[in-house]
Amino acid sequence: MKPALSVPPLMSARTRIRPWLSGVALSVAWCLAGLAIGASAPAQARTASPIFVLNSLDATISIIDPKTYKEIRRVPTGKEPHHLYLTPDEKSLMVANALGDSLTLLDPKTGAIQRVIEHIADPYQLRFSPDMKWFITAANRLNHVDFYRSTPRAGGGVDLALVKRVPTGKTPSHINVDSKSTVAYVTMQDSDELIAINLANQTVRWKVPVGKMPADVFITPDDKKLLIGLTGDRFVEVYDVSGPKPVLSKRIETGDGAHAFRAWGDKRHVLLSNRAGNTISKIDLRTMSVVATYPAPGGPDCMDLLADGKTILVTSRWSRKLTVIDTVSGKVIRQVRMGRSPHGVWTLDHAPRS
Repeated sequence: MKPALSVPPLMSARTRIRPWLSGVALSVAWCLAGLAIGASAPAQARTASPIFVLNSLDATISIIDPKTYKEIRRVPTGKEPHHLYLTPDEKSLMVANALGDSLTLLDPKTGAIQRVIEHIADPYQLRFSPDMKWFITAANRLNHVDFYRSTPRAGGGVDLALVKRVPTGKTPSHINVDSKSTVAYVTMQDSDELIAINLANQTVRWKVPVGKMPADVFITPDDKKLLIGLTGDRFVEVYDVSGPKPVLSKRIETGDGAHAFRAWGDKRHVLLSNRAGNTISKIDLRTMSVVATYPAPGGPDCMDLLADGKTILVTSRWSRKLTVIDTVSGKVIRQVRMGRSPHGVWTLDHAPRS
């Protein structure tokens, strides 16, 4: 079933500069995750998996050597790649090409392209449910969330069948799903809302107003609380979702442009990038407080944490760099030149994602 693509593009937060961002040279790329490798991987064996960095305005992905941090090659993707996700069998890295209305699957160990799935309407953000039965996309410019039935594909990867399209508020941004695969939470970046959708029947459970320009959403391991980064502010809002309706329980001050989360891997801490504040906050999930702050110049956005648990990779979106941070010393130890508006970053050699 092919999604209808007749809805005209909308002006959204990803193409605007908010007042608190004035004077900053912000690229107009969206939250990408694009990676698509058009060339075959080098023949020599690797001792570690490469680092992938998405260059959203160039529609390319940079492949970085994990030892030297030198760019091995840069390969074209579909238009405006945004986010990425590993397939259930862990054999394919799935990249969402929002303006290309497609998904690119590539080998996470080499970067070789495996296949392209066409006719996926504006896959700005993407996520599998933990039970891997559902694949969900947020159509950022088309104001809907799509639910696909996911089935394993012979030889690796998945096949997707569109089950239902759910209209939303303005500019659906980020998705997260509870550990039991029962409900999906989605932020609406331009109507300042949070929506909960039942996976079983794809119906809206509730919708509530939240703070300014909500972006990424993080769920605590016990499924009882949601954290929302307010990119139009300097706070993370914490909601108790253990009851029938969400209840705002706390606002954590982090830094201007609170945006994207990355779990520390110990089930107790989570990182948050403050895109306009040029910092990364480490939040304790038990006390709901900031326990460490790291410098992250150039508009930090998406992050990954290496398997050593001591190294943060973060894209510096406004300065066109990949920034490497040592969490022990709390200092930036390296910056690598990337393409225009680098956003998504990922490697197979990462710390746990919970």
